[in-house]
Amino acid sequence: MTLSVPAWKPRYLKPLVLAGLTLVAYAAAINRDQTLPWAIAAILLATLITGFAWPHWLVKGLSVTRTGPQRAEEGETIHFHVEMRNGGWLPRFMVEAVDRLPFVGAALGMGGMGDKTLGVVAYIGGNATRSFDVPVLCEKRGFYQLGPVGLASSFPLGLAEARRHTNGGVQTLTIYPDVFSIVALPLSGTPSEIHRGGFLLPEGTGAAEFSGLREYRRGDNPRHVHWPTTARLNELMVKEFEPLASASLYIALDLSADANVGQGRHSSFEYAVRIAASIARYAINNNMPVCLGGGGSRRLAIGLGTGEAHFSSLLDALAVVDADGAIPYAKALQDVAMRCRHGQTVVVFLSEPEARVSATIQAIALLRARGANVLAIAFERESFLDEAARPHQVRPSPWVGLLDSGVTYLTLRNGDNLVSAFNR
Repeated sequence: MTLSVPAWKPRYLKPLVLAGLTLVAYAAAINRDQTLPWAIAAILLATLITGFAWPHWLVKGLSVTRTGPQRAEEGETIHFHVEMRNGGWLPRFMVEAVDRLPFVGAALGMGGMGDKTLGVVAYIGGNATRSFDVPVLCEKRGFYQLGPVGLASSFPLGLAEARRHTNGGVQTLTIYPDVFSIVALPLSGTPSEIHRGGFLLPEGTGAAEFSGLREYRRGDNPRHVHWPTTARLNELMVKEFEPLASASLYIALDLSADANVGQGRHSSFEYAVRIAASIARYAINNNMPVCLGGGGSRRLAIGLGTGEAHFSSLLDALAVVDADGAIPYAKALQDVAMRCRHGQTVVVFLSEPEARVSATIQAIALLRARGANVLAIAFERESFLDEAARPHQVRPSPWVGLLDSGVTYLTLRNGDNLVSAFNR
């Protein structure tokens, strides 16, 4: 069985038409001294009563429960187990299991719109139980309150629909951002990877400092060969580095409401959250300390840490964070500049209105002046707008000037494949 979102239908049209016909039939019977008009009127009235009363009897005496996972990831298909029990001795027919699943339709910004049909049980005998599984796509990250699950029926005539909600199936579901694989990024690395060229050393002394020389070993980066000593000893010698505490990553999200463009899962902020989660995954995999920050209606602040427990804390925060703040990104980046360590890599997300571009560029310059390395993810705002709202003329990106200040820069459009964009 598959989940469906029922379309709106004029539920009152049929009973109103039937009620009108019944009144017409009785009016005709009163004016005629004949049996047939009275019989027709009686049949129409019985049909009207049956169409309203029977659905309520069908859902009476039934109970339904729904169980499922409490955690999932965007794009994952989870399965709910639905069990319907008939506590009466008479059978029931054509009863729907309905549920409140606010994450269904959330990818298009239509989450939480009424009950969703989990499935229809065509027949359930007296004192019997029927169960089925329902696959549901987790469309958009978030923390959702599910249920209660209920019952609905409009059998047999579809004149009226009876609904009854039970106390079963009330649970929470946390949907985490979709995490994609990143093979390499120009970030500060760990000592085992620095020598093998797996990471790019930043300019200056941010990631590691020289600690001595040693013999060349297979797999060492040739750029670290110390040629004067090699020539003197007639043996390949390489420079050895020790990582500094600043070899870490700061992910700075822009939580201002007017910086977010687009709808649902296809907005610039949702792209930023998925990228932030994936970069955090990459850092944790490479034993790189990572922290997360942002200035929204509620301040986002997850301190530096490593390991899977820390990554779980990051995911919990990213699952519920929202672009609902009023603090300009430039102000948030100025606060980051005051707290970040020398040589730390700061990941920034650029999707602001053009009026605030200049202030944000100045804040990024302050980050660079404080010794931070900056990885900038710039979103092309126009690509996230509705086609009717897009400007006719393609304008150059307002962020290209960042390249001159030594900022690593990546531009993304709505619909871009993030795996390809980050693994070129």
